[in-house]
Amino acid sequence: MLFSIPSSLNNNKLTMSNLKKTRQNVFQFSLLLLSFFTFAIQARGQATHSNNDPATKEIIRVMNNSANEWNEGKLDAFVDLYDPTATMMMPTGPVGMSGIKDLYQKKYFKGKMPKQNLRYSDLKVRSLGSDYALVTGAFTLYGNNLPKRSGRYSLVMIHGKNGWKILHDHSS
Repeated sequence: MLFSIPSSLNNNKLTMSNLKKTRQNVFQFSLLLLSFFTFAIQARGQATHSNNDPATKEIIRVMNNSANEWNEGKLDAFVDLYDPTATMMMPTGPVGMSGIKDLYQKKYFKGKMPKQNLRYSDLKVRSLGSDYALVTGAFTLYGNNLPKRSGRYSLVMIHGKNGWKILHDHSS
């Protein structure tokens, strides 16, 4: 038990010493709670980049550029958004860069052009430290007289000498 009632209180004997101990326990517990909530609020505030944050702006910019590259049929430029060590979660488990590019080429491209255009929406960026971020959002594939397809994604991104890159992709 974290705090206990002095045994003398159980016997209906209230002394100044017991009252002082009880007040001290309540005060210490209140300080503990206040410290916990202050830390939790500060940690939450630091976890999410604001839209004005330079990292958030850069991540959103590279994501939108990648959609433009996709729509222009520049698969190599689109795939360049991935870090060379990137993985993507597939139904059979994670695959590396060759599997990622192969998936896009075979399933989403016909020759040099995409079967459908790509757009992102609902992008949210959450800092995972100074050089890592969690990016979540929605994607939509549309056009070319094909049914519109959409889904959600979560990306772990890393910031390095070549800017922000996808380290892990989980899309569904």
